[in-house]
Amino acid sequence: MSTTEGLSHDDGAVPASAARMYDYYLGGSHYLPVDEELAERVVQLLPQTPMIMRANRAFLRRAVRMCAASGIRQFLDLGAGIPTQGPVHEVARAVRPDARVVYVDNDDAAVRQSRELLQGVPFSAAIHGDLRDADAVLSDADVVSLIDFDEPVALLFLSVLQFIPDSDDPFGVVEAYRDALAPGSHLVISHATDEGIGGHAGRITDIYAQSENPIRYRRSADVLRFFGDFHLCEPGLVHIPRWRPEGTGEEREHVGQVLGAAGVGIKLGATV
Repeated sequence: MSTTEGLSHDDGAVPASAARMYDYYLGGSHYLPVDEELAERVVQLLPQTPMIMRANRAFLRRAVRMCAASGIRQFLDLGAGIPTQGPVHEVARAVRPDARVVYVDNDDAAVRQSRELLQGVPFSAAIHGDLRDADAVLSDADVVSLIDFDEPVALLFLSVLQFIPDSDDPFGVVEAYRDALAPGSHLVISHATDEGIGGHAGRITDIYAQSENPIRYRRSADVLRFFGDFHLCEPGLVHIPRWRPEGTGEEREHVGQVLGAAGVGIKLGATV
């Protein structure tokens, strides 16, 4: 059952959102019928879509734990959607109780629901921001109050860069954030790729074009460009479930069926 408090129940008034479709795929409750309708059309074409989203979320948890274990206590999650199903602040604080987390999204409903979920949670914030405007995000009052960019930061782009068209210069956008980070910072990226998806890529693109967030598949070689001169941690840029798997049954199931690329890079410097 979907939870739609704070949203219009007029499906014509609220277009589908990738953030809420993602929540639907994960088995959450923060979506509208219009989100469910489009998501189900994607699932009809690519039945393993919910599995791909779970694998992406599992990668997020593994990457966040790795960052926290490396000493990072600041996390900036861009295009975060709704922080449910193992959110960054819970995962990070299981390793570093002093972790600070800021979630950024441009979906009004996602931000509202995120703020409700974060009520009473210290050192966490959800802000409304367009990740394409790095200057505005980095200077936001909540970001500045929680994140010290003179210290290492974990910067997260989890399955969001595929929603930035080439015309908006996604590589330049990520570079602007990379340049703002201190040495020792980690860049965590997962991205939908068209490798292995066959002729469905175009049809899925057409479905997402009916939402607020049209999708763009990219090749792994293009995803690699987002890391710039950051040093890729082992095992490099790989299929999502192959990034430091923990050997669970679900992960073994994901290996042969999950599409997309994922990796973590480190900004080298004297403090690494």
